[in-house]
Amino acid sequence: MEMHAKPQRSIAKSVTWRITATLTTILLVWIATGRIDIAIGIGAAEFIIKIAIYYGHERVWARIRWGLIQYDK
Repeated sequence: MEMHAKPQRSIAKSVTWRITATLTTILLVWIATGRIDIAIGIGAAEFIIKIAIYYGHERVWARIRWGLIQYDK
């Protein structure tokens, strides 16, 4: 039985990770600058750019067989 990740799985993982990472960035920028408007602006730009990069990264890994285990139910 061969398994691979569907694109929808990669999208879901990309979005949930980006939300977590972007909130962290917003918090760090807010602490560093004291300005929530700058923090949200940087967080928004980071969210869009990095989610696209992560999706591509995830799709490449979906084609790599290393670390996958085949099993029967």
